[in-house]
Parts: sequence; structure tokens; C-alpha cells
Amino acid sequence: MADEQAEAELRDQFTEAFEGADFPVTNPMDLVPALPNGPGTRFEAGDVDFTAMELSTKLSDIQDFPYEDVESLVDDLIEGLKQKDML
Repeated sequence: MADEQAEAELRDQFTEAFEGADFPVTNPMDLVPALPNGPGTRFEAGDVDFTAMELSTKLSDIQDFPYEDVESLVDDLIEGLKQKDML
């Protein structure tokens, strides 16, 4: 249950942080202007805690740019966190 709650919290945080980006986005730098604190924007849920920069670095091999909308980006971020055992 805790994992599902953390996933839901992160999904909400990612959506809120990235929905203001100018889609489609072609690389991680296209997302930076949408972040409230730039690359230092922090995402926290349960035992999971990382910045946007750490997220981008750890998931660079999983993200599949370009993204046409926030939903597909967030789906890939969540899947990537699961693949890397970060969630």
C-alpha cells in the first residue's frame, strides 16, 4: 500500500511540476522552465526523495523524448523509477 501511495503522490507532483512545459518537449532541458525551483525542484513521497536533476540523470536511459503531453512523460518517469528500484 505504501508503494501505491508513494507512486500516486509522485505522479501528482510530476504532473503539477511538468504540466506547464511547452509541449511537445524534445529533451530534459525543455522541462526546466516549468519547474518551480528549476533543476533543484524536489520530489518527495514516503521514503523516496530526489531533485529534478537527480531524476533526469538516473532515468536518462529510460526517457523516450519527444513527449507530446504531460501524461506520457509522467507515465515514463513512474515506470523508470520502478525499473531502477527507486519506487
